Amino acid sequence: MISKILVAIHRNDGVNRQVFEEALDLAKATKASLKLLHVIAVDDHDSPGILALINTPENRHRWEEFEKPGLTLLRTLAEEAIAAQVPTEYAQILGRPSHLICETATAWNADLIMMGRRGISGMTELLLGSVSNYVSHYAPCSVMVVQGKSHEAKGAARPETVAATR
Repeated sequence: MISKILVAIHRNDGVNRQVFEEALDLAKATKASLKLLHVIAVDDHDSPGILALINTPENRHRWEEFEKPGLTLLRTLAEEAIAAQVPTEYAQILGRPSHLICETATAWNADLIMMGRRGISGMTELLLGSVSNYVSHYAPCSVMVVQGKSHEAKGAARPETVAATR
C-alpha cells in the first residue's frame, strides 16, 4: 500500500510538471501524502559555488537568490496539492541529490519515490552518473522514473514512465 510518496523535483527540469501531476494523481487515488524535495547541488552549473558558502553578507545574499526559485516552485506545487486535498510538505536541502533523495526517503519512510529523468547521456552520464539511475539502485522503496515528453517529440521511442521496485 502506498501512503507516502516522495517527489524529487529538480529546479531546472522541464519534467517537473509531469512528475508532479502523476504523483498528485496517484496520491489522490491511494489517499497518500506527498513530500516534495528539491536538492540544491553545489556543483550545478548556475550555482554560486562552494566558496560562496563562506558566511559573508554578500555570499549569503547570493545563496538566498539562488535558493528562491526552488522554494517558490516547491511552495506553488505544495499549495496546488493541498488545494486538491492531498496532505503535502516540502523541503529544499543542499548536497548530493542522489544520496539525499535516498536518505530522505529512508528518514520519511516513503513507500515510493517519483522523479524525472534529466536526460543526460553518453560521456556525461558515464563520468558523473545519473541521479535517477543511482536512486533506482539504492532507494529503500520503489522508484518511478517519469520520462519527459520532449524525447517523444524528437522521435525517440521511449516509455513515459519507467518503474523500478524493491
